[in-house]
Amino acid sequence: MRGSRKLAVTAMAAAALTIAACSSGSSGSSGTTGSSNNSTGSANSSAKVTLTWWNNGTAQPLRGIWDAAIAAFDAAHPNVSVQNVPHQNEFFKSNMPIALRSNTPPDIYQQWGGGDEATQIKTGKLTNLTQDVSSWIGTLGRAAAGWQVNGQQYGVPYDQHLVGFWYRTDLFAQAGITSAPTTIPQLESDDAKLRAHGIAPIGLGGQAQWPDAFWWEYFAVRECSQSVIQQAMSSVNLSAPCFSQATKDLTAFLATSPFEGGFNAVAAQSSPASSAGMLANGKVAMELQGDWEPGEALGDTTNKSIDSKLGWFPFPAVPGGQGDPSAVLGGGDGWSCTTGAAEPACAQFLQYIDSTQVQEQLVTQASIGLPANSAAESAITNAAVKAAAHAHDTAAYVAVYFDQAVPTNPGLALDAAIANFFAGKGSNSAIINSVSSNSGH
Repeated sequence: MRGSRKLAVTAMAAAALTIAACSSGSSGSSGTTGSSNNSTGSANSSAKVTLTWWNNGTAQPLRGIWDAAIAAFDAAHPNVSVQNVPHQNEFFKSNMPIALRSNTPPDIYQQWGGGDEATQIKTGKLTNLTQDVSSWIGTLGRAAAGWQVNGQQYGVPYDQHLVGFWYRTDLFAQAGITSAPTTIPQLESDDAKLRAHGIAPIGLGGQAQWPDAFWWEYFAVRECSQSVIQQAMSSVNLSAPCFSQATKDLTAFLATSPFEGGFNAVAAQSSPASSAGMLANGKVAMELQGDWEPGEALGDTTNKSIDSKLGWFPFPAVPGGQGDPSAVLGGGDGWSCTTGAAEPACAQFLQYIDSTQVQEQLVTQASIGLPANSAAESAITNAAVKAAAHAHDTAAYVAVYFDQAVPTNPGLALDAAIANFFAGKGSNSAIINSVSSNSGH
């Protein structure tokens, strides 16, 4: 699922001690670390290579899949040993910036691409994987682009995400809604029908703040053309008029009271009282969330057949907007190798994770949503997830989450500005200026 980047700026002195204990670095024949030219560190070399792997697979079933992948890879590469070092997402996000400033970063670590990756490259600790993955990265199609900086591959995805509406088909039927809305006016009309039947229309989970950003960003994707969005992200500037129009659209939508009561104080995930839990337990009819929603909902309810009650539809079109209505907002999870890692071995391990065999296991056993390797999409059985996958595959383009597309500090500032707006404390100018004023330009 998508983690919050706000924790990336929470650095405590004690964290450095934890990093030193967890990160052993890769070892070649000399047992040294830090060299990006470790020719003895090949998976085909006689020297033993150890790769430490930071990931957020702390719980089953994902942890078991990663352990099995390690065992299979190590067996096929007897001179390689991958050490699984899972961390809770919060720890991971807060400590990776510190790790990259240390002399012993993990060899492989969770990477969300985009502006964060571009920021991390400046540490000099990320391996340029372009040559090592050139023979197979094309099988991932456009999924790999989000982990490129200036055309160079500094990371590799293992899944893809898109944001859309997950809804309770039974509650829609109860309110007499026979088809999903395709425009914002239709969505507002459906909200009114749901309220008339005593059903809260939409869950937000504003306590986490990042769900707020989905709303403003999607209005922007519908109002702005693809070229304007891409130029804004690359220039770290939101001054184009369509972004201010997105704020006006959001303001008008908020005035219709579409969300659950006290939405700013509701958690987004991980409990029956969260917005995901409210959807799973029939307390709200819809939620604008990522493709991880079915798996999240399943963990937040005792109803183990919740999958059969979930439908999916894309963010509706905005009348008069210049954005392609098929464009989607999304991102994904992936990995980077650090310069102390044995590059061929590291890249080969990432290739194995993206093999159809492992990708199908991630789909069927870990409910990752959309695999990076499209060959594994045939393993998707959930009808709603299939609909989301089709929308992703046929989208005019995938707009990366804005806070991820721009560098780290502007992304954090944008999230905060949008959250303040939802809380009634912000303004359009604060949103628009949050990115450029924190870009360092």
